[in-house]
Amino acid sequence: MNTTHLILEKDIMRSRVDDRLFSSFIEHLGRAIYGGIYDPDDPTADEQGFRTDVIKLVKALQPTLVRYPGGNFVSGYDWTDGIGPRELRPARLDLAWRSIESNVIGIDEFYDWSKKAGTGILAAVNMGTGTPHNAGALLEYCNHPGGTAWSDRRKANGHQEPFNIKTWCLGNEMDGPWQIGQLSAADYGKKARETAKIMKWIDPDIELVLSGSSAPSMPTYPEWDRIVLEHAYDQVEFLSLHRYYEKVGSPEDFLASFWDMDQFIKTVCATADYVKALKRSKKTINLSFDEWNVWYMSQQTPHDWQSAPALLEDRYTLLDALVVGGLGITLLNNADRVKIACLAQLVNVIAPITTVPGRGAFVHSTYYPFRDLSCYGRGTVLVPIVKGQSQETSFGDAPLVPVAAVLDDAGTTITVFALNTDLDHVADLKLDVRSFGSCTLTEWSVLAGTDLTKQNSAEDPAAVKTVQKTIPEQSDWVLHLDPASWNVIRIGIKK
Repeated sequence: MNTTHLILEKDIMRSRVDDRLFSSFIEHLGRAIYGGIYDPDDPTADEQGFRTDVIKLVKALQPTLVRYPGGNFVSGYDWTDGIGPRELRPARLDLAWRSIESNVIGIDEFYDWSKKAGTGILAAVNMGTGTPHNAGALLEYCNHPGGTAWSDRRKANGHQEPFNIKTWCLGNEMDGPWQIGQLSAADYGKKARETAKIMKWIDPDIELVLSGSSAPSMPTYPEWDRIVLEHAYDQVEFLSLHRYYEKVGSPEDFLASFWDMDQFIKTVCATADYVKALKRSKKTINLSFDEWNVWYMSQQTPHDWQSAPALLEDRYTLLDALVVGGLGITLLNNADRVKIACLAQLVNVIAPITTVPGRGAFVHSTYYPFRDLSCYGRGTVLVPIVKGQSQETSFGDAPLVPVAAVLDDAGTTITVFALNTDLDHVADLKLDVRSFGSCTLTEWSVLAGTDLTKQNSAEDPAAVKTVQKTIPEQSDWVLHLDPASWNVIRIGIKK
């Protein structure tokens, strides 16, 4: 019998969760923008052409920030192409994704969309073909109140008040040979430092994300992170990291992706802390995991130059959703250092939401674990004392039942997130919350099924969804977790 004992102590806490941990990402890529959030011909489009059905689904996810405009796209993007009268905006070749960019949507329109969707913006500046001067001009356009050339351009373009975007990425994956304007670690570190200086002189209240290694498989990892931090440590608050997973081996190995992510985070933290010691700094660099998801890169197909082609539109299975849940558990359990995390991406492109021309929108299986994490993962992460079995995987000896627990800000509810990675057997989860006094189980939702390949579609949009479980007798506080299941358990604390 697979039994996991979970003990939670009210005074043993890991960290307050930064709300930005529940963020997402939209890039000028495929149908993410055009046909995704923006489609003036769709029956649900509002007066600006934004799809209100998509906005409704995004609001339910409650993403705190949405990273924009990239991604690989940003490294060749001139943001000035996307402002001013639309009839004067140039169409450009997007070399990152071999597409044609119309520039119908730019920073002004995306800001409007973000307000309608109830989210903020994690903006990115071009560190490929762009310059420190260009980055400063964009920040001035967005955040300066007025009385200067760029801030007055914003006002002339319809936004009297500044956008006040307070978190910015200094480029994207600049170590990658696929990146437009790839730089060496030393060259990027110097360029990022000088860009950061300009940006903070314009707005001292912003926080900056330095581009870290784009993946642990990179030959320069983690040396890249060390070098760029040595150059720009004093100017930034965060170091970025990216990681995608796809099923290439057994389902058991795929489900253990959460363990690989945990080791990745710890290695990057150790590298950042080495530079802290080297510089005798009192400041700790935190992490922005601003791209993470399941992504079937091996299934990408080439295409000719098109406007908003259907790219990277993965269809997610129940198994994929379970993996996403496990990755979310790892992010919560590292909330003391990971302060920002962006599910990449939000609509159509490796996304939890897909639009179908003329037929509305539906959500994939991965929508549900992210929604659960965003809705119930805010508060303070408790340090779980766990006694349970492990299994050998390609990522090492990983727990069979990874868990995370969060106490809400009101101090009245504990939410336990638990993933049973055993494909064939029920796992008993024995809860011990005695330190919190009188408690009661109030809710238990489950995402599970016998067919791990099942997926949602426009024809069957509810093939995979969460269901509510009956609360069992609480005499022994043991929950029987279905094989291969994502579980969200809510515990009320009586005051």
